[in-house]
Amino acid sequence: MASDGQVTLQNTIVKGTASKVKRAGRGDTLVGFAGGAADGLALYTRFEAKLDEYQGNLERAVIELAKDWRTDRVLRQLQAVMLIADQRQSFLMSGNGDLMQPDEDGVLAIGSGANFALAAARALLRHTDLSARQVVEEAMTIAADICVFTNHNLTIEELQAS
Repeated sequence: MASDGQVTLQNTIVKGTASKVKRAGRGDTLVGFAGGAADGLALYTRFEAKLDEYQGNLERAVIELAKDWRTDRVLRQLQAVMLIADQRQSFLMSGNGDLMQPDEDGVLAIGSGANFALAAARALLRHTDLSARQVVEEAMTIAADICVFTNHNLTIEELQAS
């Protein structure tokens, strides 16, 4: 999972070195977020609590957080989107009630440069023999080359095969 480091406030870059990918649980779950930085961090904290509450059951934790996010008056105001993944499964979650898993290729993307990174990653997966990390790096580089709200300062977190 990767993120760029750019945080913008309207048309101004306010930070170029943010880390928008974090580890959760025992370090075997990755969480990435886009949208409001404070909202993303608040949701990350809520997700960690759900993951603890359901003893590391990722699917259950994600479903319960999605329900809370959709129905809780305070949480509904949070403006962020999250990607959550472990070795076996991954999810895209938003406050609109969206909770989805990727297509067969396993690729998900969020944020300003998401469409660019998604298209690049799918093309690279179909037409090269690059490793997963190389696909992520190249796709993010392509997105940063095209999207003015995406920079080249990447944070990449990998889960080791078990």
